[in-house]
Amino acid sequence: MADTQQVDAKAAEKADRKAAKLAKQIGAFSKAHGGAEGQVAYLGQRGARIALVGEDGEWGNLVAPTYDIAQKAVEKSGITVHEDFDGEFAAKVRTGRYEWTRMAGIQVGGPSNT
Repeated sequence: MADTQQVDAKAAEKADRKAAKLAKQIGAFSKAHGGAEGQVAYLGQRGARIALVGEDGEWGNLVAPTYDIAQKAVEKSGITVHEDFDGEFAAKVRTGRYEWTRMAGIQVGGPSNT
């Protein structure tokens, strides 16, 4: 039974370190973009995605190995977390030429994604 407790303690310690590392990355993004808000989305076995939107409209993503680690990371970072990526939160995202030509551009005669 002692071996199980050691394994559990090591796993918890590893999860805490990963959450702290993600929180540091979130904090750096927030600082670089005048503040940030986020949303955590479950990705299945892959883990969870932390979508970030800066106050300047810039955006980015981080992936955590589990949903719980992602939740701990956003809590440690102190950013505002939204339940959904819609409405006013989604409207804050500033898209540029790259996004229009690479994603939406395919449907309107832009270059392909290959």
